[in-house]
Amino acid sequence: MTRLNLQHALAASLLVLLTACSTTYQQQAGDTGKPPVGKTLTQAAVPPEQLLNRLSWGSNPSTLQAMQTLGPDRYLDQQLRGRNAILPAAIQAQIDAMTISRQPFMDTMRDLEARRVASEQQKGTDDTLRKEYQQELTRLAREAANRALLRDIYSSNQLQEQMSWFWMNHFNIHSGKHNIRAMLGDFEEQAIRPNALGNFRDLLRATVMHPAMLRYLDNEYNAVNRINENYARELMELHTMGVNGGYSQKDVQELARVLTGVGVSLNKDAPRMKPEQEKLYVRKGMFEFQPQRHDFGDKQILGQTIKGRGIAELDDVLLMLSRQPATARYVSQKLAQFFVADNPSKDLVEKMAQRFLQTDGDIPATLRTMFDSQEFIASLGKKFKDPMHYMLASVRLAYDGNTIVNTGPMLNWLNMMGQQLNGRQTPDGYALDESAWASSGQMTVRFDIARSLANGNPGLFKVDTPAVPAQDKSAQPAMQTGMQPSMMQAMPAPASPPAAQSSVTQPPAPKPPQPALATSNYVKNWSKQFSPATQTALSQASTPQEWNALFLASPEMMRR
Repeated sequence: MTRLNLQHALAASLLVLLTACSTTYQQQAGDTGKPPVGKTLTQAAVPPEQLLNRLSWGSNPSTLQAMQTLGPDRYLDQQLRGRNAILPAAIQAQIDAMTISRQPFMDTMRDLEARRVASEQQKGTDDTLRKEYQQELTRLAREAANRALLRDIYSSNQLQEQMSWFWMNHFNIHSGKHNIRAMLGDFEEQAIRPNALGNFRDLLRATVMHPAMLRYLDNEYNAVNRINENYARELMELHTMGVNGGYSQKDVQELARVLTGVGVSLNKDAPRMKPEQEKLYVRKGMFEFQPQRHDFGDKQILGQTIKGRGIAELDDVLLMLSRQPATARYVSQKLAQFFVADNPSKDLVEKMAQRFLQTDGDIPATLRTMFDSQEFIASLGKKFKDPMHYMLASVRLAYDGNTIVNTGPMLNWLNMMGQQLNGRQTPDGYALDESAWASSGQMTVRFDIARSLANGNPGLFKVDTPAVPAQDKSAQPAMQTGMQPSMMQAMPAPASPPAAQSSVTQPPAPKPPQPALATSNYVKNWSKQFSPATQTALSQASTPQEWNALFLASPEMMRR
C-alpha cells in the first residue's frame, strides 16, 4: 500500500470509529449518567495543533482530521473513554506476531525458569545456556518496548497511550532486576493499559497483584517474623499518598504486615499447609497468597484497625489508601504536572482532587476537570517536551502514513536522551519537569535526532538490520552510553545465503520513505504560528532536508 493510500485508509477508519463513538455517546448518555459533552475547548478556539500536541503524542494530519470530524470537545470525550483503538493492519500484524502476543504469560515464564535452572546446573563448565537465557529475557523486553512504541505512534486512542506511559512511570519498574525483563509486557498489558483510563483503585490493585511489582520491590520475601518493608513504603510514598501524605513509619510497618505472604510462584501445585490455611490460599497466575507466611494479627493503619484475616486485609487497605485526600491530591498533582505545567496552581490541583474523591477515583472524570480548566487552555504550547514526547512527536509528524518496521533507532534515541523505557532504576520514575530535560547536552542530542529524521532515517524501515543502523550517524553514540541490555539487543536477523551460492542478481532495496515536512501544507500552515525568528530561519533553508531539520529542531517543536 502506498504512503498516500495508507494515510487515507487510516484516516477513514478513524472517522468511522469516531463518528460511531459520537452516536453511541448521544444514545447512551442518559443511561450512563455521565455529564453531556461541554464546549470549553470549542469556545476557547485554540489552535488545533497545540491541543493535539497535548492530547496526543504529537499532532499530525491524520490525527487532526479525526479531531476536526467531531470538534475538539467531542474528540476529547472519545479519547477519555479510550475504547476500540484502531491500528493500521500492518502495525497490528507486527504486534500479533510477537511472542508476548502469542504465548501465554505463564507458559513463557515457566519455560524461562526451566532455562534458568538448566543454566545454573551447567554453571562453571559451559556458559552457553546462561547466555541464551539472558538473550531471551532481552528479546522479550525488546518486544514489549516495540509494542508500546508502535501503539504510541499509530493508535487512534492517543490519550490512552499517553496515560499508559504515565502510569508505567508512576508505578515504575526497572528492567534490570532478576527476570523482570520478561514480565514488562504482561505488566503493561494486564495491569496498566486496561486501567489507564479506569478507576484508580482498580489500577492500584492490578499493580499490587502483578508479579513484576512484587519482585521488583522484594515483597516475595516479606513474611511473618521476616518483615520486608520495601513495597509497603513505596506503596504509600510513591503510589498513593505521597512523601508528605501524613502517614508515619509505624503505618509503613503495619502495611508491611498486611502484605506478608503476598508473593510470586511458578509452582503448579500449592504448597503444603494446614486445612484451615488451605481455605485462605489464593493463586492467580504467578500471584500467590500463602497464609502460612502471613501475619494474622490485627493492624493499625492511618488510625483504622485492620482485622487479621488474610488476603481480605489487602483489599481493605487499598480501598482506604485510594480514598485518602492525600492520595487524591498527590495523583492530581502528578497528572497536572504531566499535562499542564511543572508547577500547576493549588486551585487546579484541589479541584481535580475533589473530583477524584467525589467519583471514588475515576481517572477520566479527574482528567476532564483538568482539561476543562482555563489553566490547561492557557498552558497549551508552553509545556516542555520530555524525551519521549519529543521523539514520538517528531516521528509521528515526519512519517505519518508510513509503516515503521524497526523501532531500534527510536529506542537508541530514548537512551541517548536519558529516558530509556523501563530504564529508571529507582521506583520514583522519570521526572516530569523541564529542568530534568532542558540541558545543553539534551538539546544537542535532539538536534542530531532532528537531522537524522530530516534526511530520512532508513533504519526505521529495515527489518533485517541491527537496532543501530550503520547509516544512522545520530544513533551511533548510543553504543557508548551504557545502554541497558534489555533495550540494546536487536531481534535476531534472518540468515542470508552467501553471495557465492546465488547466481541471481538481487533487486535493489526499495528506497525508504522520506519525511514530507517541507512540502506538507499542514506543516507549512503550522509553521506560520512560529516566532518570527523561527520563520526567518525556515525561509533561509536551501534544501527540503535542511527545512525539515530546522523545523524539527525549532524551539516550538520542543514544547507542547
